[in-house]
Amino acid sequence: MRAIRITEFGGPEVLTVAEVPDPVPGEDQRLITVDTAGVNYADTHQAEDSYLARQELPMIPGSEVVGRLDDGRRVLAFTTSGGYAEKALAHPSAIVELPDDVTDAQALALFVQGLTAWHLLRTCTAMRPGESVLVHAAAGGVGSLAVQLARHFGAGRVVGLASTEEKRALVCELGADAAVDPAAEDLAGELVRANDGRRYDVVLEMTGGGVFDASLAALGRRGRLATFGMASREPATPIDPSALMLRSQTVTGFWLVHYLDRLREPMAELLDLVRQGVLRPVVGGEYPLEEARAAHEALRARRTTGKLLLTVRGTIP
Repeated sequence: MRAIRITEFGGPEVLTVAEVPDPVPGEDQRLITVDTAGVNYADTHQAEDSYLARQELPMIPGSEVVGRLDDGRRVLAFTTSGGYAEKALAHPSAIVELPDDVTDAQALALFVQGLTAWHLLRTCTAMRPGESVLVHAAAGGVGSLAVQLARHFGAGRVVGLASTEEKRALVCELGADAAVDPAAEDLAGELVRANDGRRYDVVLEMTGGGVFDASLAALGRRGRLATFGMASREPATPIDPSALMLRSQTVTGFWLVHYLDRLREPMAELLDLVRQGVLRPVVGGEYPLEEARAAHEALRARRTTGKLLLTVRGTIP
């Protein structure tokens, strides 16, 4: 089968097309013929071995696919073998059958990113109606859904961070009350001003470095900050526990793999919201499997919005 294989760690240049043997399912795995694969920012970390879990070479990246089981059923799945390929393996507990009126793009936008946004708001920060929410990378895959979900869940005010005027316009179109440039000189002050002069109840943070520091400075009393990425690849300033005590604040981490046992309830809700037209997944680009490198380049350069996809079906001549 055709796949994207990595034989050395590095940037997008290490993603190469190769012919590799088909994966062989074990007793607790199902074989999926892949139609479309999702591209996630975490994939760029895996390629350079800077992700939370250590990677082994050679590897096929990709953690989510839409495709068909042997019996013809169309499914969405987390993969146990790389998703950037014509065939992949998944555990039955990580497979969701898809309704016909949900597209591949919609389904993949809801899986890693949608579940992350849902858990960040519902599980990690327990956002309550009327609270203010700050969303990092608000035009991206997780952020664009988190803005909409926060609004749907009754947030009093939603503010997004986005790096260009076009992205900030999209964030406001999706339901945010304001959007802020993360490159602002006094970012903490700009964030508070965007929230009508008040600090935030909830912050969804995935940038790291100085943006994390400014976001924590903009967090209010009893505020909750959930961090789920480090897109800047720069660590934040170490946190002083006494400063958290002073404001009764919570800083928590999130990694979706720890919540895969809580998959079906939020996924059912997200699919229903899409089918009702309440939630609009943003698709930022579709690339042939052979152009996975270009997808990673665009993602790392922050040229994209929403969800990126790899079209796998039909790539063999």
